[in-house]
Amino acid sequence: MKTLTDIKYLEGVKVLTRVDFNVPIQNGAVVDDFRIRMALPTIKFLIGKGAKVILIAHLESSDGSNNSLNPVADSLVKLGIEVTFVENIRNAQAVIDKQSNSTCVLLNNLRISDGEKDNDKKFAKELASLADIYVNDAFSVSHREHASIVGLPLFLPSYAGIQLENEIKHLSIAFNPPHPFLFILGGAKFETKLPLLQKFLKIADTVFVGGALANDFFKAKNYEIGTSLVSKGKIDFDTFIADKKLMIPVDVINQNHMNKSANTVLKIDKIMDSGSATIEALKKVISQSQFILWNGPLGLYEDGYQGATLELAKLISSATEGGATTIIGGGDTLAAVATLGIQEKFTFISTGGGAMLDFLAQGTLPGIQALEISSNQD
Repeated sequence: MKTLTDIKYLEGVKVLTRVDFNVPIQNGAVVDDFRIRMALPTIKFLIGKGAKVILIAHLESSDGSNNSLNPVADSLVKLGIEVTFVENIRNAQAVIDKQSNSTCVLLNNLRISDGEKDNDKKFAKELASLADIYVNDAFSVSHREHASIVGLPLFLPSYAGIQLENEIKHLSIAFNPPHPFLFILGGAKFETKLPLLQKFLKIADTVFVGGALANDFFKAKNYEIGTSLVSKGKIDFDTFIADKKLMIPVDVINQNHMNKSANTVLKIDKIMDSGSATIEALKKVISQSQFILWNGPLGLYEDGYQGATLELAKLISSATEGGATTIIGGGDTLAAVATLGIQEKFTFISTGGGAMLDFLAQGTLPGIQALEISSNQD
């Protein structure tokens, strides 16, 4: 896979740059610019070399509708990047023809076209016709086989951007990590995270499973779980339960906010979060760890049960200060560190949620493979 430093000449070169600008927008303004800021090193590198930068991205609203990227253009300007926004992608060629060196154009939401998610080769070819080379800096979307991720490398010389390269570099530490290694996996959807659990029980020294994922273990142990969220699939948990590396919550917060032992005989209405005793148990393991990898909340974060996740974020940030390598990712995980204002207190923050998990499980992604194939064909 080739990177930006492999490009010999960029002065006046049109560079189609896939970034992830799928950011929350409220009242016409970006409310969290983390992913935009993560793309700045690549954008500034290309501008500094005299390239004509053409930024492409997607945006999805919470209700699934496709929105305009115009607020992102405003956010870029606030971050010091002058950019021309193109509302209709079909008009992009005329704008690009007038583009000067060391400038940026941002095309509107890729997903306005059905060709993006369908990986339509005609759509990919139309995008490719706008530029001389392609750069993928959107790690968090690189697990998707979309036109702008796997289609474009078929038609243009292709390179990895700085953020994509950093993601691969840091997440790959997990495959040959320093020890003791603590892997923390939260959230839900056990079926999709099963390969990760199987893999990292072999690599890590301790694997803590929290969030709704832990409910499956409680159920397998015949603990009271009430109406707590559990997986629908049939999974044999006996092997996992027998593994001494596995760690699950020792107490929980019931829906009435009362702390209860995870194996309590008292009535559990619905498990909402991990309890204080669990945080204390984690604190001890974290203090002894040299490498910590965390993805996913410990409670129903979006429903307001954020306490354990926020406390965990604080503990891991303290471990960074103590010399441990700390890598975190996932939407609610990032929301927690943003709430606390401690984004700088981790070794690396991945922009990926699903992409991070897929990369850790498989060691690659469709978008990375597409870049590798393109590089081998040059």
